[in-house]
Amino acid sequence: MTKDEYVGLLGRGIGTWNAWRAEHDEVPDLSSANLRALDLSGFDLSRVDLRRADLRGTRCCGTNLSGAHLEGANFFKAVLDGADLAGAFLYGAAFLNCAQLIAARNWSLAFRDDALGCGAAIPDRISSG
Repeated sequence: MTKDEYVGLLGRGIGTWNAWRAEHDEVPDLSSANLRALDLSGFDLSRVDLRRADLRGTRCCGTNLSGAHLEGANFFKAVLDGADLAGAFLYGAAFLNCAQLIAARNWSLAFRDDALGCGAAIPDRISSG
């Protein structure tokens, strides 16, 4: 699928997206995608490539972002309450702060820069390949 097709699938809603993810062993490429101000609450975005994605104002409440590649993504005013960040790659994320992280689940298990230590140990840096 192309990036535009993935974005279109997201636009069809949580039921359609999550059902598609459950049926396909495919890692969507949403790198540099404009997802600004979308409500992605509860979506399964695990392992998705969201490098440099525009997530400004996006609601990700309860979203599964485990293992997602979020390097360089723009999180200005993004809401991450209850989002699962276990194993997510947050290196170089823009406008991401400790208040946003602490509202998420498993944030301390995310690979992140020193600026996002937020009082917890940072996992050893690994290649986000």
